[in-house]
Amino acid sequence: MRYFIDTNIFLFLCHTPDELGSEIEALFDDYENSFIISSESIREIIMLLKDDRVQMKGWHSYADIRASLDKHGIEIRCVAEAHLKTLYRLCPAPRHSDPADLMIIAQAITEGVPLISSDTKFPLYVRQGLNAVLNKRPNARR
Repeated sequence: MRYFIDTNIFLFLCHTPDELGSEIEALFDDYENSFIISSESIREIIMLLKDDRVQMKGWHSYADIRASLDKHGIEIRCVAEAHLKTLYRLCPAPRHSDPADLMIIAQAITEGVPLISSDTKFPLYVRQGLNAVLNKRPNARR
């Protein structure tokens, strides 16, 4: 099965895998699954690194990010016109207006691919066609 992964899932996978719940780990361990990340997520990561808002061990250039994508067999999906049309129709959930999140959600809806995220706002888009898979982080407070 194919899955879209949110930015936070890619960061956890590469740098803090203990933040992935057992259900999500099992998805990554299943060799029959394939994973897609939005070019919007990559843009987000690049900007976070350039603005020194995050430091990721071993990531000092785009080539380092690309190597991590290759290591985990993750394909980048660029934003296409069909995704933009879905984005235009998408109604943001209350108190959720992050443009990167909305683009990633629109891509997953357009592609008809489940989206894995730790963002608890993502399931609010199920009524609009999103198949959300929520990462239940083992270290999250209950």
